[in-house]
Amino acid sequence: MSAIDDRIREVLKQHGRLPIEVDSLRDDDDLYEHGLTSHASVNIMLALEDEFDVEFPDVLLRKGTFQSIAAIRSALVLLGVEVS
Repeated sequence: MSAIDDRIREVLKQHGRLPIEVDSLRDDDDLYEHGLTSHASVNIMLALEDEFDVEFPDVLLRKGTFQSIAAIRSALVLLGVEVS
């Protein structure tokens, strides 16, 4: 697991309010199927912006951006966050 994934998972643990352990999720698991709500996804977005010092543009403010850890990682890479 990369450092970016660890940071994403930590944000999910703190702000996702998921009814399951975040560490049990695979990178491509659908977070909405595992209990992520639209309200919690907004909290995750804001926390990710703080954690990675980025701002999600309107084009990325859609359900698919936050659907999985892999999707979140891809969005962050698009915003210039380096995978390490």
